[in-house]
Amino acid sequence: MQVFPKVSEKTVTIQQQSSFPIILAKNQILLRFPPMAAESSRNPSPPSTSPSSQSPITNLADDHLFTILLLLPVDSVLSFSMACKRYNALACSDSLWEALCEREWGPQAVDVLKSSSSSCSSSSSSRDGFSWVMMFRRVYKMDSVCCHKISDPDDDDEESSSFPIPRASHSLNFVNDHLVLFGGGCQGGRHLDDTWTSYVDKSNRNMMKWKKVESGTPSGRFGHTCIVIGEQLLLFGGINDRGERLNDTWIGQVSYHERLSWKLLNVGPLQRPRPPPRGAHSACSIAEKKMVVHGGIGLNGVRLGDTWILELSEDFTIGTWHMVESCQSPPPRSGHTLTCIRENQVVLFGGRGLGYDVLDDVWILDIQEECEERWVQIFYDFRDVPDYASLPRVGHSATLVLGGRILIYGGEDSYRHRKDDFWSLDVKTIPASGLQPQGVSLNGSSVWKKLDRISYGPKSRSFHRACADSSGRFVYVFGGMVDGLLQPAASSGLRFDGELFVVELTINNKDVAKAFNVVVVSLFCKTAEILWVWHNKISLPHELSISLVLHISARTFLGAGSSGPLSLCPEVKYICPSQYPTSVVFTRYGCFSVVPPTITMELLTTFQANSIWESGFGIGGITFHFISSSNM
Repeated sequence: MQVFPKVSEKTVTIQQQSSFPIILAKNQILLRFPPMAAESSRNPSPPSTSPSSQSPITNLADDHLFTILLLLPVDSVLSFSMACKRYNALACSDSLWEALCEREWGPQAVDVLKSSSSSCSSSSSSRDGFSWVMMFRRVYKMDSVCCHKISDPDDDDEESSSFPIPRASHSLNFVNDHLVLFGGGCQGGRHLDDTWTSYVDKSNRNMMKWKKVESGTPSGRFGHTCIVIGEQLLLFGGINDRGERLNDTWIGQVSYHERLSWKLLNVGPLQRPRPPPRGAHSACSIAEKKMVVHGGIGLNGVRLGDTWILELSEDFTIGTWHMVESCQSPPPRSGHTLTCIRENQVVLFGGRGLGYDVLDDVWILDIQEECEERWVQIFYDFRDVPDYASLPRVGHSATLVLGGRILIYGGEDSYRHRKDDFWSLDVKTIPASGLQPQGVSLNGSSVWKKLDRISYGPKSRSFHRACADSSGRFVYVFGGMVDGLLQPAASSGLRFDGELFVVELTINNKDVAKAFNVVVVSLFCKTAEILWVWHNKISLPHELSISLVLHISARTFLGAGSSGPLSLCPEVKYICPSQYPTSVVFTRYGCFSVVPPTITMELLTTFQANSIWESGFGIGGITFHFISSSNM
């Protein structure tokens, strides 16, 4: 895995008893021996066990080895850790992996993760349970997502509770530790002009309070785009109540007092170039003060395929548009996504093309230093990608998350059948430079991955909106259209959703299961006691489902020679009182007219993890007492 730019040659001088240069060539470490060492290598002497006969790298101090490890790919660091106990201790140190995480994800993401872990911990022992090694592994081996529904703390108080009404094709952004929601379409064909903000408390992400902002907001619209540049919001276009397409641009700024102010951006006189009015387009930020806009539905319902870039002035008061001229470009479409993956590259995925065709193509907008802007298509071999047939979609979300992946969620197919699946697109496999105009071919199995979903399952949806927090570890999703299998031109059967939930990146379910030791403590007469213990080998999601299966002899209930009928009524007692589950479901039990030799009980219980799971050690259990009909 290539994780840092290649260097042709770099010399580092290590000051110790002697100096010998270390050459880094093509990501490999070469030791340049002193002349005496080189001479001795040409005239080998008999083996010796003296310290002077050891490899020069073994004489390096730990801090010098630490510096070298920071320049290596992760795979090389892992190989280094298997050389000996000393190297293993050094390569597995949390300080090294914190530095590697900062190198891979950037200092801002690491700072947010550090503050988040400390704010979620009320004691030093809880903070000590955080491991950068395991955090890196969690992101690197991401195979699953864990969803948590977010509720309002005042839900029980109708007068105090305040929540945005259900909507779709709105905008949702994360800026200055706040979620900002604007506009969208809702029931009855109304197009909203309201703005809502909510402070994100890192110590309690499962609860959030919305606040409606009264300010000079843009006019009501849906199908617009809103992006974040620094601490500013940049809103463009959309469709109003009268069905008119818009091409106005607004600047918004959120203060720490949950206030937001909108101002119309000055883009010069009408004679200057600017995008035609549109809605259902896509946009994203690039570089420091630029916004890219592509496609959408223009006047008379025509789908567009043009690309525009808006460059802002230093004080964010003036914007200048110019159109991208490229030899080839993506076909016209709407309901697609643009995601910035590097300062000079944007990924386009999916959407609805001409004639209601739903697309699954991937394009890269590559901006070179010479101000050359061009589109390049990425071709994938999907033969080894499971469930690839479900990948084409429109009205989905595509969010850049921690670890250099795009998290794709939801959307709908050509028949407007909505989806609830999560896909991961690994953008590290896309070359950062040297893209050829004819396109790039990549192996789909190494780039695309369908993710498992554990815990809470949100409804299938399309035209929702999603955004990641500043760490890239949590993705917030709100609204969209849910339910129904509709014909392309149908207008009935639509239902707008007002659900807010957070998606947490997590590791493979199999790895979670390995962290548990499940033990049947006792199975005596009509009582079964089951205990599970969790050791802090991995980071667990906030909510965890445990499935238990019991195979119990019928003699336990009826005695030898007895026959039915039999009815089982489990009574459950929880050993750990601080870990009451949120739900318990018995999936197999009931009445038997003819008693089988063995009765199978299947139990699915879902636990809401709290501080007990963060402290490094957790214990829980269930005691079952079964009552048969013959004893009732």
